Amino acid sequence: MNKFMQIAADEARSGIRAHHGGPFGAVITKDGAVVGRGHNEVIHRNDPTCHGEMMAIHDACKNLGTFDLSGCDIYTTAEPCPMCLGAILWANIGRVFYGCTVEDTDSIGFRDGRFYEIAASGSKDMLIMTDREECLKVFAEYSAGSHTGY
Repeated sequence: MNKFMQIAADEARSGIRAHHGGPFGAVITKDGAVVGRGHNEVIHRNDPTCHGEMMAIHDACKNLGTFDLSGCDIYTTAEPCPMCLGAILWANIGRVFYGCTVEDTDSIGFRDGRFYEIAASGSKDMLIMTDREECLKVFAEYSAGSHTGY
């Protein structure tokens, strides 16, 4: 077994045993060293965004002092859900190594497949645009200033 995937699996087990959430652990590496780790803490923190990958990204960003994880890889016990994949992309993580598939995750009672279906087909019933003009003013204020891109 890959040593980083073993660490991710150990993170997942730690979370399971502490009753923090599902069997999801993740490790972020850079230049062959672990720079961040985390496990699912949805139940522990009462926060549906506290997936293993998200917690590992938070940890790596804190440890490296940056929001840009270019040059990093992530090892995770399951194929990332759309939220986590989005965060991985925003963080500029280069490669994702995963153990279990979306189907494996669905088979133990999680509904990741449903989120992929919505992401693929759109969610017209859920996404309702309103007050665009006011929001464009906010965008214009931002654009007029000097900001760090990400």
